[in-house]
Amino acid sequence: MHTLALATDIADLMDKPKKKRAAAQLKDEITAYKRRRILEEASHFFFANGYEATTLDSVAEQLNVTKPFIYSYYKNKGELLYEICQTGIQLSLTALEEALSVEGTASEQLKIVVERVARIIIENQRYVTVYLREEKSLTPEDARRIRELRHAFDTKLAALLEKGKRSGEFDVQHPSRTAIWVSGLLSWIALWYHEGGRWSATEVVMDAITMVQKMVQPAGAPHA
Repeated sequence: MHTLALATDIADLMDKPKKKRAAAQLKDEITAYKRRRILEEASHFFFANGYEATTLDSVAEQLNVTKPFIYSYYKNKGELLYEICQTGIQLSLTALEEALSVEGTASEQLKIVVERVARIIIENQRYVTVYLREEKSLTPEDARRIRELRHAFDTKLAALLEKGKRSGEFDVQHPSRTAIWVSGLLSWIALWYHEGGRWSATEVVMDAITMVQKMVQPAGAPHA
C-alpha cells in the first residue's frame, strides 16, 4: 500500500508541470481569442465609420462587454488601430518571406508572392483598408514601425526583382522603385474589391499576377 501511494505521489508530482503548462497554454489561447474578437469588432467600426467617429463604448456594446474589459487587453483606441494596421502588412511580409524560401526561378517566385499577398489582402480587406485610410491617425512611433514593415517588404521584393533582372527574366531599370509600384498595385485591391461583386477573388488574384508580370517581364515574354 505504501509503495502504491508513493508511486501515485511521484506520478502526481511529474504531472504537475504538464498541468501547469497546459493551463498556461489554455489561458494564452483564451487571451488571444478575446484580443482577436475585440480587434475584429473594432476593425468593423473603423472600416464602416472611420477611426475618429468610433468610440470604445460602441465596440464594447457590440461585444456585450464593458469598456474596462477592452482596456484590460488594449490600453487605448490607438493601440487597436496599430494592431489593425500592422496585421495585413505583417501577413504580407510573412507570405513574401515564405515564397522566397521556395526554390525556383525569379519568375516562379514572383508569381507565388503576388498570388499569396493578393489573397491575404482580399481576406484581410478591412484591416488593409483601415490602414490606407487611417495611417494619419497613428502615433508617430506606431507610424514609424509600420513604415519599417513596409520598407522590409519593399526591400525583399526589390531583391527578388534584382535577381530576375540579373537572370534576364525581368526587364526593370530600377528594382527598388518597381517594387514600390508592385506593392502599391496589390494594396489597391483592398480599396475596390467587393466580395460577391463583379469579379471573384480568384479572378482578381489572377489579374494581379498578369498585371505584375506585364510590369516586369521583357516585351513578348510568355506569361507563366
